[in-house]
Amino acid sequence: MAEKLRFQPAAFASNLVLRGVIWALLAIPYRWRIPLAGWVVSRILSPVAGYGKRVRANLALIFPDMPQAEVARMVRAVPDNAGRTLVEVYSGAEFKAKVADSRITGAGLSAILQARDRGQGVILVSGHFGNYDVPRAVLSAQGHLVGALYKPFSNPFFDKHYRRTISAIGTPIFPRGRRGLAEMVQHLRAGGLLGILIDQSIEHGAPLTFFGKRARTALSAAELALKYNCLLVPVYGVRQPDGLSFELVIEDPIPASTPEKMTQSLNDSLEAIARQHLDQWFWIHRRWK
Repeated sequence: MAEKLRFQPAAFASNLVLRGVIWALLAIPYRWRIPLAGWVVSRILSPVAGYGKRVRANLALIFPDMPQAEVARMVRAVPDNAGRTLVEVYSGAEFKAKVADSRITGAGLSAILQARDRGQGVILVSGHFGNYDVPRAVLSAQGHLVGALYKPFSNPFFDKHYRRTISAIGTPIFPRGRRGLAEMVQHLRAGGLLGILIDQSIEHGAPLTFFGKRARTALSAAELALKYNCLLVPVYGVRQPDGLSFELVIEDPIPASTPEKMTQSLNDSLEAIARQHLDQWFWIHRRWK
């Protein structure tokens, strides 16, 4: 039975505006659509939504000596990447086809293939970096069944079509919650692949570190890996200088130990690649609370 949404005027109106912008962009050829989306978000939406203030505040915390010229560049570059990512994801099958042949680097792919052959589940862990759906798109295009755990948006109208959109890149999709968790566990037990993002602040998360500062981090990815004997593999879709193509980095699996140690290794991995491509991490997040 289709889910019935309770009418919320403000949420409905904001969803109409956002959908209108996205659908207008989707009418433009892909090679122009993506940079235009970055421009719209960085030059129009970001100043209105206060993204620049958040980027500046996070950079002041982590890089207090960063030159102001570089801060100003980051204030534009970070929302630009976010805008490109959103419209890439909304491009669905077209995006998947564009990135299907992305160069794959790192030593982790062979471990994933071996796990699949023996029926072992694999948890692919990334963050809001580059385009976080590139690993799922590339591996799904190669015939792997890659599920995704996602946190539903607070706007139910936007969330409904966003879920349909990300399903076009790969399935199954598991929304956070009791039912989604049960389906996700079944998927892992059957030897499936699952994508999880771990770089949002969680109120009751473990007090680990990220960029040298305490950052509350969920231990769920490592706990699932230990409980269901899954590989825990850091993966990243690194945007290339042309702004359209990607490199898929698949690192070695994290060795099994404790949830805290394994999750700290995931934080360290994300930090290391973010330092190499500083403007591709989502500095808009309130990561350090």
